[in-house]
Amino acid sequence: QVQLVESGGGLVQAGGSLRLSCAASGRTFSSYAMGWFRQAPGKEREFVAGLSWSGGGTYYADSVKGRFTISRDNAKNTLYLQMNSLKPEDTAVYYCARGDKYGSGRSSYNYWGQGTQVTVSS
Repeated sequence: QVQLVESGGGLVQAGGSLRLSCAASGRTFSSYAMGWFRQAPGKEREFVAGLSWSGGGTYYADSVKGRFTISRDNAKNTLYLQMNSLKPEDTAVYYCARGDKYGSGRSSYNYWGQGTQVTVSS
């Protein structure tokens, strides 16, 4: 059974930073691509960033490119999302996910965490 647990969310002022973490259970974390998605109230869940199993390949949504950085520590079974220069429109519940590919399609990911709330005040 794969479990993904996000942490690190909270309330931050515009222009601030947060680092989200996603702790994964199991011994196969390093074999899979990982991704971050987010869902704002009344909106569809959208792709934020994806990362290959090795960490060598990354893919970002245009809306976060240059501000967010996805990374992983396979020794710790943990995925990260460093978020800088946060904007009010980044407010959402952020989810980590495990998949076979690190693209933007939700169908590429088959395990999801419960999410962590990020609120950016103006």
